Amino acid sequence: MDDDLQLAFGVVGLAAEVAVGYFGAGVTATLKADGTPVTEADRAVEGLLRETLSAARPGDAFLGEELGKLGESDRVWILDPIDGTRFFSEGDPNWRIQIALEVRGVTELAVVASPALGRCWWATRGGGAFESSWPRDEARRLQVGTTASPENAVLVALDNGSGARLPNARPPSSPLPLIELVHGEIDAFLVERYHKWDHAPWILIVEEAGGRFTNPAGGNSGDQGGGLYSNAALHNHLLSALHYPFHR
Repeated sequence: MDDDLQLAFGVVGLAAEVAVGYFGAGVTATLKADGTPVTEADRAVEGLLRETLSAARPGDAFLGEELGKLGESDRVWILDPIDGTRFFSEGDPNWRIQIALEVRGVTELAVVASPALGRCWWATRGGGAFESSWPRDEARRLQVGTTASPENAVLVALDNGSGARLPNARPPSSPLPLIELVHGEIDAFLVERYHKWDHAPWILIVEEAGGRFTNPAGGNSGDQGGGLYSNAALHNHLLSALHYPFHR
C-alpha cells in the first residue's frame, strides 16, 4: 500500500489547492435531485481526483459522490470531493476531501484532508491510523478510548431518532464527532445515514485506531446507510442496545 498511499496524498494535495481556491473565492450551492447540496467546486475536485488517479492507475475503477461509478476492477477508489458542502458554501472551514481505496471489497487505505483547518487523517489496513497538520509533518498515532461500561461512556448520536435508541446519547458538539472518537474524547458515535463515500475512509481510520464499526445489517461496510462507531470494549454492549445483528 505504500505506493498507493503516497499517490493518494499527492492527488489529495492537488485537489486541496483547487478546493481552497474555490473556497477563498466563494461558491453558491444548489440542490441535487436527492436534496443534498452541490457546488461547482465539488464537481471540479472530483474530476481532478479521477483524472489524476486514472493517469497513475489506468486499470482502477471509481465510485464518487458527484460523478457516480466508472469502470470495473478489483481496485475501486471511493471519492468524496468535498465532504461538508454546506459548510464549504457558507465559508465555514469544516469541510474535507476524502478518498479511500477498496481492493476486492476491502478498504485498504484512507486519506482525509481538511485544508481550511490545516489537519489530515489517514490509515492503511494493518498499518495504524494517524493525524498530522496539513500539509503533513510529524504524525501522531490515533487511539480510541477504552471505556467498557455504557454508564460511564460518552455517547453521541447524530439525530434525535438515533439518540432515542441509544441510551444516554447526546447530540454532537462538533462538526465531526469521529475525530473526537479517534482522539478518545468520546466513546461512540451513532450515525444512521449518508453514503459509502461518507463512511468508507472513516471506518478504516476508526478500526485502525482500535475501534469498531457495525452497520444496521451487522457488517462493517459503509453502504448500508451508516451505523455505529465505537471503541472496541464498548461495541457489543451498544449493538445489543440497538438490536443490531452480530455478524462479526
